[in-house]
Amino acid sequence: MKAEVEKALEKIRPALQRDGGDVELVEVSADGTVKVKLTGACGGCPMATMTLKQGIERILKQEVPAVKEVLSV
Repeated sequence: MKAEVEKALEKIRPALQRDGGDVELVEVSADGTVKVKLTGACGGCPMATMTLKQGIERILKQEVPAVKEVLSV
């Protein structure tokens, strides 16, 4: 599942990078929880929670049905 999540993140990454940020995959657990770290401008952005839940989590769930939740660490 980790490879599938990485592949999906590669689709998301260009949009984050255009705004000066990025996302790093930290962990993919067997229960479908994905832990990521927002870096660059995304790390301190007040909209980071919305980006995480309505952007990254939504896309990952579409691309990888086994993903249940995405958390920022």
